[in-house]
Amino acid sequence: VFQDELFPKTKRFSKFVPVLYLIAFLFLIFSIVDVLSGKEMVKSEQKMNNVMFLLDVSNSMNAEDIKPSRLEEAKNIVINALPQMGNDRIGVVVFAGEASSIMPLTTDISAAETYLAGIETSIIRNQGTDFLKAVETAVIKFKNVPKGARQIIMLSDGEDNEGNAKAAISLAKKEGIAITTIGVGTMEGGPVPEYFYGQLMGYKTNLLGETVISKLESDALKEIASSTGGQYIEGNNLDSAISSLVNHLKNKNGSTSVMVESQNAIHYYQYFLAVALLLFFIIYIFNPKRDLNF
Repeated sequence: VFQDELFPKTKRFSKFVPVLYLIAFLFLIFSIVDVLSGKEMVKSEQKMNNVMFLLDVSNSMNAEDIKPSRLEEAKNIVINALPQMGNDRIGVVVFAGEASSIMPLTTDISAAETYLAGIETSIIRNQGTDFLKAVETAVIKFKNVPKGARQIIMLSDGEDNEGNAKAAISLAKKEGIAITTIGVGTMEGGPVPEYFYGQLMGYKTNLLGETVISKLESDALKEIASSTGGQYIEGNNLDSAISSLVNHLKNKNGSTSVMVESQNAIHYYQYFLAVALLLFFIIYIFNPKRDLNF
């Protein structure tokens, strides 16, 4: 009855109408459910720096010639620079008379901020300042990174208690590591607080009972930077140090290219919808009773 109402039986086209309606509605349903949607893998190349932060945690970093302390200033420089480092991989090594990796290379900035916030000078029992052991620990963590794509950011007051700065330079050059140093402290220096379970017990003294004044030793830090292709940055002004560090990393060529895979959604509903609309249009055009509401 539906077909007879729309088309006279004398019309040859009328016998195709039910089929066209069925096909049109099927394609319309397919467009709604997007039946052939899927995903495709897309590979893209990204460049990233591989940066190991070496943080001096010797007792002299407790000196308060930089407020609130040298160590807190160094931590703040790193923490505030991290969000501006994009997709760079970062790691953290702490050192004094010995060195320890507290975080391997990762892109997890939140984890790095958490680790850095909890660092204290008491984290390393063997005190002193050994640049060589710090670099040796970084080399181990760089084992899967090509030479020439390895960068170290060393934050220290520069006191080379062990006299291993030149050995550290030799190792860095051998391993293709550029070391950028950030000097934290003043030339005038300040006394070194001594804490016991978080309580200030006094200030470090020498054998004569005189208060020790710890000063920034920038010469060693500058030599390490210039000899390994890095840069020396003055770390006493927080904003300036962060800006210099970030600009240095952005302009540094020691980055690696990695292939990153991602999934993109693919949709075909528009093709089904187009076919359905075309079929409905054909039915309308060839309908001899277009004045009917159907």
